[in-house]
Amino acid sequence: MKLFLVYPLAALFEIAGCFAFWAWWRLEKSPLWLLPGMVSLALFAWLLTLVPTDAAGRAFAAYGGVYVAASLLWLWIVEGTTPDRWDFIGGAVVLAGAAIILFGPRG
Repeated sequence: MKLFLVYPLAALFEIAGCFAFWAWWRLEKSPLWLLPGMVSLALFAWLLTLVPTDAAGRAFAAYGGVYVAASLLWLWIVEGTTPDRWDFIGGAVVLAGAAIILFGPRG
């Protein structure tokens, strides 16, 4: 699976899974929200194993930047809160860091 598909899908499943727990605990939704949340989190973890790198830590570190940017999209699209300029700047910084980790020359 292509890297540019794995990370966004992983982010979607992680955020959705975490949101299911958030909805149950903070928004007082039914405990049934936990079932799809746990499936979603398992899919997230599986997707990260598909990242083409020899080091799990490197895959996770680079994913962190994608996660931050995807979380801001979730904030905007799902929660209806428009990110401010600091959110956008921070998202750009972490994506740049993720690109350096993923694509930097290795010696």
